[in-house]
Amino acid sequence: MSHTRPPRLAVRAVMVHENRLLLVNAWADPSRKLWCAPGGGVEPGASLPDNLQREVMEETGLSITVGAPCLVNEFHDPKRDFHQVEVFFHCALAGGALSDTWQDPEGIVTRRKWFSQSELRGMHLKPSSLPDIAFGGSTAHYDPLEPIVF
Repeated sequence: MSHTRPPRLAVRAVMVHENRLLLVNAWADPSRKLWCAPGGGVEPGASLPDNLQREVMEETGLSITVGAPCLVNEFHDPKRDFHQVEVFFHCALAGGALSDTWQDPEGIVTRRKWFSQSELRGMHLKPSSLPDIAFGGSTAHYDPLEPIVF
């Protein structure tokens, strides 16, 4: 397939609080079991940290402080004209609490949860290096281009 659209830039939060990593569902369809770090597309005119604070608030209702970048992840959907580059940042909880009644204005994130390191084993999450980045104390890392598979 010929790629005509430029890659989409996104930001994501790697946030560990009380030894648990915050994850959200990647698709609104509950039959899809893929989880990811909260975040999303970058809007022009705002910094990457400002975009990330907005996205995390929209998806989870939480306020965050944004720290250093820790991962650049790149993926594409070989069946569609879609290529995304994501910049992950270490973040800290600044305020708020997860609530089952919180609603993502875009309607994509319907599940949000803190996961322990042991709970992450065997889960389907992207990128697969996320637990190592979150709990391994890794510094900046590049996860090369990979097809998104279900």
